[in-house]
Amino acid sequence: MSGIQRLLVISLGNPGGYRGTYHSAGHFVLESLQKRLQQQPSFSSEKWGKKNSRSSDGIKYALLQSPTLMNVSGPWVARAYKDYLAQKGLSPAECGLVLVHDELEEDLGVVKIRQWNKSHRGHNGVKSVLASLQASEGVNMARVCIGIGRPTSREQSAVSDYVLSQMSSQAKSILDEKASIGLEDALQKLEKKWLDELAKKMKEQ
Repeated sequence: MSGIQRLLVISLGNPGGYRGTYHSAGHFVLESLQKRLQQQPSFSSEKWGKKNSRSSDGIKYALLQSPTLMNVSGPWVARAYKDYLAQKGLSPAECGLVLVHDELEEDLGVVKIRQWNKSHRGHNGVKSVLASLQASEGVNMARVCIGIGRPTSREQSAVSDYVLSQMSSQAKSILDEKASIGLEDALQKLEKKWLDELAKKMKEQ
């Protein structure tokens, strides 16, 4: 049992004209993180999960952006995860999986770690992923939520209009500066947590 060697970090969002919307904040913050990390390669197009996706495969972090529509992203995330493990020759215990997605219930730029199987809170992208990929014993998986705030109205139409609206330059600035730092901190915390859990298991054997 060698423990975590890499973290596969996958962001959810929408393609095309919806890449710049609040619902695609996960993609935006992942790109900001790539710029923050030292020696992390620039994003390029690579095939994972049988689809071309934007990828930055570094020594420690592999950053992938889901190329599919948000609401049906689960099957692709599951395939990409399995493809990555197979190509790198890693076991699930050696490669942590972190899903990055937007969160209406948190203020803009606030970053929170969630357990993998916790409630999707009505997020259809997360719902799709959880239906396709369940966490099991010995597999290190977690979600990191990126706060995008929410409109005053709780009406479904108002919420939909908000998450699919283009992010303002001010919002992008907050996510770029605050959320990218929060995501890096979250990844470090998760890696330490998983390594500590492994050390405890080995001690108990």
